[in-house]
Amino acid sequence: MSVHLHWFLPTGGDGRTLVDRHAYTDGGVKRSRIAPVSGVRAPDIDYLTQIAKAAEQLGFEAVLTPTGTWCEDAWLTTVALAQHTERLKFLVAFRPGVISPVLAAQMAATYQRITRGRLLLNVVTGGDSTEQRRFGDHLDHDRRYARTDEFLSVVRGVWSGQPFDFDGEHYQVEGGLTALPPDPLPEIFFGGSSAAAGPVAARHTDVYLTWGEPPEQVKQKIDWIRALAEKEGRTVRFGIRLHTISRDSSAEAWATANRLLDDLSPETVAAAQEALGRSESVGQQRMLALHGGSRDDLEISPNLWAGVGLVRGGAGTALVGSHSDVADRIEEYHALGVEHFVLSGYPHLEEAYWFGEGVIPDLAARGLLPRIPASPLIRSAVGGAPLLVAGGR
Repeated sequence: MSVHLHWFLPTGGDGRTLVDRHAYTDGGVKRSRIAPVSGVRAPDIDYLTQIAKAAEQLGFEAVLTPTGTWCEDAWLTTVALAQHTERLKFLVAFRPGVISPVLAAQMAATYQRITRGRLLLNVVTGGDSTEQRRFGDHLDHDRRYARTDEFLSVVRGVWSGQPFDFDGEHYQVEGGLTALPPDPLPEIFFGGSSAAAGPVAARHTDVYLTWGEPPEQVKQKIDWIRALAEKEGRTVRFGIRLHTISRDSSAEAWATANRLLDDLSPETVAAAQEALGRSESVGQQRMLALHGGSRDDLEISPNLWAGVGLVRGGAGTALVGSHSDVADRIEEYHALGVEHFVLSGYPHLEEAYWFGEGVIPDLAARGLLPRIPASPLIRSAVGGAPLLVAGGR
C-alpha cells in the first residue's frame, strides 16, 4: 500500500503567520489589496497557480481546496487551475446541503471530462450552524448527516447512467439521470467524528478523513469506521489531514513552530478559542481538547504539534521536525492503515518545497512512494550522478 500525498490550496488567503489567512479581507466582508498585515497573499489565480504547479512538480497527487464563506468557490477555482496543470488532481470540497445531488453529480461528470479525470470529491457536511445558515441551511447537526446520507445515495444512483428514483426525507428525485456518467467515477472523501457521521462514512465513503490526532486516537477511529464498513459489506480506505513544518534539522523546524507561536497574542488565542468552542463539530471539539487553549505542552505526541489549533479551525496539528522525523511519523500513521496524507503549511508555496524536496525523497527511499518525482532541471548521468541540463547556478 503506497502513500498518497496531497497538498492544500489556500483559497482564503495565505501568509507567513497562522493568523494571516483572511487578513487580506476588510473584516471578512470587503476585499482589499491593501493588507493590514505584511506578507499577506490574496488567493488570486496567479498565486494559486504557483502553488498548484509546485505541487505537481514536487510529486503531490492532488490538492485540497476548502469550502465556506471566507474562501473562493472550490469548483470554479480548481477547474481554472486545471488549465494550468497537466496531471494534478483536485480534491474539491463542497457542502451537500446547498446544492442538488443530481446537479452535483452532473457537475462532477462535466468536471471529469474537462480535466480528463482529475476530480476527487471532499464532502463537508458542516459543523457550524452559523456558517450553514449563511447558505440557507437550518438543519441541526445530526439531520445534516442524515441528509448527506441521502445526498450520496442519490449521487451514486444517478451516476449509474440509468434513470434513478429516490424518495427520502430530504430528497425526492424522479428519473434522476447523468446522461454521460463521469469516467472514472470520482473518489469520495469524507470526514466526521460523531456517532451520526460514522454510518454515513461506512455506507458511502471511498476515503475516510480524520484530522491529525495522536496515533492511538487515529487507530481507534480507523477501527471504528472499518467495523461499520464491514457491516455494510464495504471496504473503506483512510486519510489524515495535517500541517507540516519540515526542515533540514529538527532544531530549525521547532524554531519555525515557535516563531509562529510567538506571533499569537493572548487576546488572539482567547478570541479564537471562544469562537471555536461554539462549534457543533465533534472533530473540532477533539482538536480543542488536544491543547485545551494552553500554549504549554503543545507537542502532544512525538513531532505532533497542536499549536496551529490555538487559532485555526479544522486541522489544528502539524508534523514538526527534520525531514526524517516527519517521514517517521508518516510511516507510523501508514502502519496503522492511513493511505492518504492531505498536508499544508504556512506559507503554502514555500512549505510545499520544504516537504517536497526534503520528505518526499525520504519516503520514496523507504518504499512508501512508487518513485521520486524528477526535477525538470535534473537528469541522471552515467553512474547515477546528477547532471545539470539547464543554465544558471
